[in-house]
Amino acid sequence: MTINKETTRLEHSSLRMTLRVNKEDVRSWYNELLDEYVKSSAIPGFRRGKVPRDILERKFGAAFKQEALGKIIGKTVQEVFAGDDIPREDKPLPYADPQLEGEPVLDFNEDLCFSIVYDVLPQVTPGPWKGLEIEVPAAAVNEEDIDRELEEIRDRSSVVLDRDDGDGAVMGDVVTVDYCELEGRSPIPGTERQDFVFTLGSGYNIYQFDDQLIGMKKGEIRDITKTFPDTYTYKDMAGKTLTIRVTLRALKEKKLPDLNDELAQDVDEKYQTLTDLKNSIRDRLGKSLDSRIREITVSKILEKVLETTAISLPESMVRLELDSRFRNLARRFNINLNELMDNLTKTGQDPEKMREEWRPEAERALKTRLIVETLIEELKLEASEQDMDEEIKKQAALPDAPEDIEQYYKQEQVREYLKEDIKERKLFDLLIAENKIKKGKKKTYLDLMANKE
Repeated sequence: MTINKETTRLEHSSLRMTLRVNKEDVRSWYNELLDEYVKSSAIPGFRRGKVPRDILERKFGAAFKQEALGKIIGKTVQEVFAGDDIPREDKPLPYADPQLEGEPVLDFNEDLCFSIVYDVLPQVTPGPWKGLEIEVPAAAVNEEDIDRELEEIRDRSSVVLDRDDGDGAVMGDVVTVDYCELEGRSPIPGTERQDFVFTLGSGYNIYQFDDQLIGMKKGEIRDITKTFPDTYTYKDMAGKTLTIRVTLRALKEKKLPDLNDELAQDVDEKYQTLTDLKNSIRDRLGKSLDSRIREITVSKILEKVLETTAISLPESMVRLELDSRFRNLARRFNINLNELMDNLTKTGQDPEKMREEWRPEAERALKTRLIVETLIEELKLEASEQDMDEEIKKQAALPDAPEDIEQYYKQEQVREYLKEDIKERKLFDLLIAENKIKKGKKKTYLDLMANKE
């Protein structure tokens, strides 16, 4: 079979491939299709499979010819991309199907010529990535960070006890409430909620009425009128004045354990004293902080590289990235994508507007990823079997490692993921080693971990 092809680069990392198929091959394919059609056709006066070809062509000529053209084009494209002679940069992205350009004509007196247009992997030539100078925040774990972690441990180890019937609610109490919105003095259907439990002061309720419940006693009913700001989190409540009826069903207080050696031993038998627990917390927070600072450092280096790297992203790639972000958001809320879209609409949010708001960050993330992949390929960074074995042993030695972790890493897909992760870490080590890192403004542990630079 003779297929000639020419390629033309288009904007936004698209490519036009023009294919020319020898007219003899076209006629041969057409006859094969016609023979198959004859076998399955039935026309009055002829037995199935015995209809003469010329009669079929006269009866179904134009329609069959158009159908045959589609199949010949499809077979040609499939055969071209199944070959080994197309370079990686000329192959279509797996999520962007080639589109036929124009309206080709099947003429047996001429070669069949048609063009397809499709998105390809962007061509990336990374800008300078050595000798750059960046500044990263300076931070350290202090006693305040240790104390905060200890308080969280105390809270998790607390005992919740019923308050006396005559006691009023105070901040920190655990309350169980029924509530509904009112119109006049009547409940608004659909706004009712029973047995809702939260801790006063946490703000974990849509009306943020923690302060208004202070002093309430078990069994008490209180009508609360609140005006919500225009910038309120829940769009359907923003700028409105609502009256909410709250009934306090249960009132409990938390009894926190003393901060001593006994608490440390209750957390884990490996701790003998409170000092042991504190040292463990300091070590864990320190590792988290080091990891975060490394992440910021690499991110800032790649930002610098991106400034001098021109990348034209295909629209299909951006669209897939944005779709992925919606799917991840749905997973976070443990709902499916359709439910997420319904919920967004109900709360006054426009998914299409969100797409446009997310687009700059999505494009930046895609371009950064392409730079990383290109540098790994250009530098020929690899993950050896020894690298992988050492990493698996390191993971298996962690305190919370599952017993079957080595079996887990025998899965082919998991090993491939680990291999890519190791190569990426090698690149990041190089980026840090080859550039000048200056310490910037001091930041607290919390601010740095919360992405507040």
